[in-house]
Amino acid sequence: MLSLPEAKTVLETALLASQEPLAIPELRKLFDQEIGADTIRRLLDELREDWSAKGVELVNLASGWRFQTRPAFQSYLERISADKAPRYSRAVLETLAIVAYRQPVTRGDIEDVRGVTVSPNIIRALEGRGWIDVVGHRDAPGRPALYATTRRFLDDLGLRSLQELPPLEEIAKSLDLPASAGEAAAPQPGSAQGDAERTPPVASAA
Repeated sequence: MLSLPEAKTVLETALLASQEPLAIPELRKLFDQEIGADTIRRLLDELREDWSAKGVELVNLASGWRFQTRPAFQSYLERISADKAPRYSRAVLETLAIVAYRQPVTRGDIEDVRGVTVSPNIIRALEGRGWIDVVGHRDAPGRPALYATTRRFLDDLGLRSLQELPPLEEIAKSLDLPASAGEAAAPQPGSAQGDAERTPPVASAA
């Protein structure tokens, strides 16, 4: 059986080689389940501390653990990257913010907040990016689809759960959203809205 320092090196190597976050159950497979989840969490915390003074950090996200560039260094890397981050229209960002803070929502709910018709292209853009998905249907005429954010959305924002989202007022201000988007009566992230048959919103990964 590996020593703990050796196991930590294996974890570090696997996380550096992975293109996607790795959850604790996946990381345990590295050791044929011989090392417990609590031990792996402790080793991950040690790794996070080991990298604390470097330009790359180990973070715990909704889907698991991964190494990523610290925000302060991202602008430098963009100068040599051939892949440019996609730019989204204000309509797409407004729609995403409404889904994030009022989920689960239908297209009709989004249109009520924005005051304009939501183009199918906007929904397709957000689904294509992997940020929203259909999680059920509202028990109403036509059974409209209910949309919620995904683990990918949280991962891309560097968050573990919806509760880590910044206050809605900050998002509304930065995107200049309609005032109704930030009403105090708006449901909290992850709360049910309407009589729906749905799956739960994404949950944080331990």
